[in-house]
Amino acid sequence: MALIRGRKHKPANPPGGRRGRGALSNESGRYERERRIAAPHDGPCGHDPDATAALPKPIATRLHRDASRRVLVFNRSPDIPFDRSINPYRGCEHGCIYCFARPTHAYLGLSPGLDFETELFFKPDAPALLRRELAQRNYVCRPIAIGTNTDAYQPAERRLQIMRGLLEVLDECNHPLAIVTKSDLILRDKDILSAMASRGLVRVAISLTSLDHRLSRLMEPRASAPRRRLAAIGELAAAGVPVIAMLAPVIPALNDEEIEAILQRAAQSGATAALWVLLRLPHEVKDLFRQWLQAHFPDRARRIENQIRACRGGALYDSRFFHRLRGHGPFADLIARRFSRQARRLGLDRAPPALRTDLFQPPRPSDEDKQLSLF
Repeated sequence: MALIRGRKHKPANPPGGRRGRGALSNESGRYERERRIAAPHDGPCGHDPDATAALPKPIATRLHRDASRRVLVFNRSPDIPFDRSINPYRGCEHGCIYCFARPTHAYLGLSPGLDFETELFFKPDAPALLRRELAQRNYVCRPIAIGTNTDAYQPAERRLQIMRGLLEVLDECNHPLAIVTKSDLILRDKDILSAMASRGLVRVAISLTSLDHRLSRLMEPRASAPRRRLAAIGELAAAGVPVIAMLAPVIPALNDEEIEAILQRAAQSGATAALWVLLRLPHEVKDLFRQWLQAHFPDRARRIENQIRACRGGALYDSRFFHRLRGHGPFADLIARRFSRQARRLGLDRAPPALRTDLFQPPRPSDEDKQLSLF
């Protein structure tokens, strides 16, 4: 928090968007006392009537050091298949407009809108912290999930290489992990992932939302293009890494018509299993997504919203366990049946491979830990 106290928030901007960004606004988070709104004539040069037709200026990404003292996060959610995860980053430059993690930026006093994509927090000590936590005497080995909140392979990872450091620790300890990403940057770590896969320690889920490059760029402006994700599935599969095609999110009346085609291409690329998740719109994501719909798909925004509500009992979101991921009602059931039928036809309906926990060996203590043990 010390990094952002007193800094000037970027103003909320009118519809029109920023190049390479998903959100169209930057309104205050739900915990803030003030509410930021865009002035009707605020252009990129301030209050200037002659500048109103100009596009808003691009926003640069800013990185902040996260000084967290622990890196493993535990949960007790009964509807997800893991009880621990690691998030090397807070915020995500991919800018996916539908991202259910956007509201977490409100905890930092930031906006779930543009701030979420441009004010990123990174954990440079994550590998060292992980090593220390895995070395604790009471630690019980179970698979760790990475990429379930924000993408560990977002653009900043090319330079920071935090995920690479985490993989090196997990590889050394024979610790199982499951990765979710929509970036082909994961291929940088194919050497470690292949070695771990040969010991039954890793599986990867590649998130696929559309085969249409233009739609993908609108929904996920800085994520890898669909063809690159499919190519990543092929390269990982060829390296012996089990790959799951993750259709997430399925958005009624926007990308649900592609379910069969996406599964077909994923199977051809080498995926061995497939899963899907219905669009989730918690807290501020509701308004951000509706604003995005009106700007990019005004002709069918009402239809899309109505079909989302049809899957959520008339609401835009239902946070109940076992309902939030799949929805309910006739339309949600139709999506589930279509997915199940195509997955079964392609052999993608098998359960993801189980990960081994019996090979785990606690990491060797670092020199710093050896010194601390003397006290």
